[in-house]
Amino acid sequence: MTATAPEDAGIAKRTPPPAARRAAARWLLPALILLLAGGVAAGIALGPFQVPIGSVIRVMVAHLAGDEVTGADARYDTIVWQIRLPRVLLGALVGAGLAMVGTVLQALLRNPLADPFVLGTSYGAGVGAVTVTLAGAGLAGIYTLSTGAFAGAMAATVVVFAAAQAHRGTGAARLLLAGVAVSFVGQAVTNVLVMIGDDSGGQAARSVLFWLMGGLGGARWTSLTLIAVLTALALPFLLLRARMLDALMLGEQTAASLGLRPARLRTELFVITALLTGAMVAVSGAIGFVGLMMPLFTRLLLRTAENARVLPVAALSGAVFLVWADLAARLVLAPAELPVGVVTALCGGPVFLWLLVRRGGALAGPGGGGGAL
Repeated sequence: MTATAPEDAGIAKRTPPPAARRAAARWLLPALILLLAGGVAAGIALGPFQVPIGSVIRVMVAHLAGDEVTGADARYDTIVWQIRLPRVLLGALVGAGLAMVGTVLQALLRNPLADPFVLGTSYGAGVGAVTVTLAGAGLAGIYTLSTGAFAGAMAATVVVFAAAQAHRGTGAARLLLAGVAVSFVGQAVTNVLVMIGDDSGGQAARSVLFWLMGGLGGARWTSLTLIAVLTALALPFLLLRARMLDALMLGEQTAASLGLRPARLRTELFVITALLTGAMVAVSGAIGFVGLMMPLFTRLLLRTAENARVLPVAALSGAVFLVWADLAARLVLAPAELPVGVVTALCGGPVFLWLLVRRGGALAGPGGGGGAL
């Protein structure tokens, strides 16, 4: 089954034959893998304190072999193994996860502007995470932050859909507008929580605000476990439902005629995306626009809207993009550090505006159930 979403109609008209698409995929995947490997190597070696690439390799080999790091390489051990390697791995996982979430949301809503950041899910997760952080709650142990972020993400998702369904159906344009409204409310609530939070000297407030702008500086091996498991489970789970997503992209009536239950599938996928978003916001803050850009560029490069093809390539693209964006965030103002969310916003904002100008009043797409934005 090959599904073409309304927003990809222009792409579909120019879709090359299958052989050309396969050729594009053959060169794209190796290129992305090389870029990811290069980004990981550069992310470990470069920074305010540079580490020779030879030392990076020897430290990693020693740890993987269970040996002790000795000699001149010992002074790089903590930087390489405890700080930078977890950071680049977290960047790859979060980038892949955000790209997968964006791909699913864009397919469900048949709209290229759908993104966990734009729909308010990220800000909802941020409110939940900040609440438990400032309240000092620890009922869920090391997963308290993730639990709070997931609860906030789910609450934001429910509010967005309730608002969008107020007028007979869930239109794509209404969902986007509701998401923007929830984002503003979430940001305001977060600011209030930070202001009234009981901390000495404002240090906690500064840390929370930096985290809300998106950052990977707090990455540690312990913070990788949950997000790695969720990302590893989410990709095959979503790939198994890729053909169902293709059917939904053709419309709910078409999906129902093929034996699917659109309402149940939508609910299932929105819960999965909220869970992924909550977990990622808990460890990296609200990093925007990765889920908007990567699916879009992947569809343009592959010239297809088939989710079975788009999902893995978009995930790999997201990993590559966020690893390199984080490296830029560390180097641009070194030794000071920019929040990586600032870098992704600088890249994604123009793309968002380009989509608005290009799509004009037809962002909801024919049959998308929404009006003009």
